[in-house]
Amino acid sequence: MEGFPFVMEQVVIFRDIDMMGHVNNAVYASYFEAARVEYFYQLLDGKTDRFPFIVAELTITYKSPAYLRERLLIGQRVSEIRNSSMVIDGQIVEKTTGRLVATSRVVGVHYDYKEQRPVPIPPELRDLIARFEGRAL
Repeated sequence: MEGFPFVMEQVVIFRDIDMMGHVNNAVYASYFEAARVEYFYQLLDGKTDRFPFIVAELTITYKSPAYLRERLLIGQRVSEIRNSSMVIDGQIVEKTTGRLVATSRVVGVHYDYKEQRPVPIPPELRDLIARFEGRAL
């Protein structure tokens, strides 16, 4: 998927389908979350507790329905890094046809769970993301 340094495959299974015969709208949040978690797992070599985040905003735009047994490609990229937050864009396409299924935008906040407040994103994480993405942010 052009423009997305991280792509994960997801097969649509029966539990994802609603009474209309396509993937239920709420399931897409889980698809995007699974890809986002895997992005950071690979970025941080499994040490995801080093930089804790909390989701402040999630927007999903639905473009076309997905159906049982389709193979979906889910792309993730960091499009913006701010002081204590970042914007993560996502895209889902059907693998065989390339049909655009959905897009997402997440604002993740670097968060101190003990203090219950946002904290600045450290330079080390900024550098890791830039190298992983292969571009300056």
